[in-house]
Amino acid sequence: MPPWTSKKPKNSPPSPYSRKKATNYRLVHHYQHKQMPKLLKTILKFIGFLGIGILLIWLVTKNLTPSQVEEIKDALRRANYWILLPAAVLGFLSHWVRAMRWRLLFFPLGYQPRKLNTFFAVMIGYLVNLAVPRLGEVTRCGILARYEKIPVDKLVGTMIAERGFDLICLIILITVTILVQVDVVAGVVESYITNPLNNMYQNASVSRLLIILAIIAGVVLLFVWLLRRFARTKAAIALRALIRGVMEGIFSVFKMKQKGWFLFYTVAMWLLYFSQVYIAFRCLPETMGLGVKAGLSILAFGSIGMIVTQGGIGAYQIIVQNTLVLYGIQQTIGYAFGWIIWVAQTLLVIVLGLLSMLGFPVYNKHYQPAPRKTT
Repeated sequence: MPPWTSKKPKNSPPSPYSRKKATNYRLVHHYQHKQMPKLLKTILKFIGFLGIGILLIWLVTKNLTPSQVEEIKDALRRANYWILLPAAVLGFLSHWVRAMRWRLLFFPLGYQPRKLNTFFAVMIGYLVNLAVPRLGEVTRCGILARYEKIPVDKLVGTMIAERGFDLICLIILITVTILVQVDVVAGVVESYITNPLNNMYQNASVSRLLIILAIIAGVVLLFVWLLRRFARTKAAIALRALIRGVMEGIFSVFKMKQKGWFLFYTVAMWLLYFSQVYIAFRCLPETMGLGVKAGLSILAFGSIGMIVTQGGIGAYQIIVQNTLVLYGIQQTIGYAFGWIIWVAQTLLVIVLGLLSMLGFPVYNKHYQPAPRKTT
């Protein structure tokens, strides 16, 4: 029989090409199935936080009368938006100062990333946070690690240290805001913070608190036991290395030599935040007479609103509205002013974030980061 007419035996072994193709298919199929839960979780988180913001907006606007709606529209039409241009410049400077402060935390670890790269990473993180809260913090660490060849675990540690310091500053700011105007703010704090906390502790039984503490202790002990039980496995070794890197990043605050610059950048950043609000008061005739105390209140309590929902949508406007009522501003005007500030801040983040995404690869086209400096 001629060789070209012979049939290939049914039980012949597969060719190397077909085996490689099948292996690649299995890997792609496994990767897709592994990524789907993460993608679904991200989508659900996005929908959840956005839904909370929309719900808050609806709760505020559902009881507005037609005349109140017209007052809000009229305030938005009458606003002098040119006043927001210098506020936007100050906003840009505040983001730059934050990036420079974060950069200081890398020096004790032996890394000196480019200033513009650090700024790009911060702005991209802010941009991602508008879509999915908290994901921006991971994103800015990941993208800076890619271009500056800094281990991600150390970057995460510096980010945690920075956010912890910001939380301390926010607590100090809220405390100062209350102390300088106890007669104005005390009632709000009592209604929205003190009373709910008291009710929560009164309703919580001792047995329930003990159960919660026991569960927390059990989880910690189980975690420690698992680390010791599987201490020699690759997963445990990798986890310990990750924790060690994160802790090294956190304690970089205490190791850095430029503590004075770190404090200077921190104070400058919060002053720039305050200046934006203070200048924005001048965009409406009704808020033009507000002073430093009102600006402190908007900055302090508005910062909480930015944390509650996705990008602060809904929550920020409500907090600004209720805060300005304390200073004799109508609710409709306060609500409109909250939207004016929020939109201005969000547009600035979107513009700078998109420019940073475009600028990162162009700026680093031929860049090779310097090797780590060991001390």
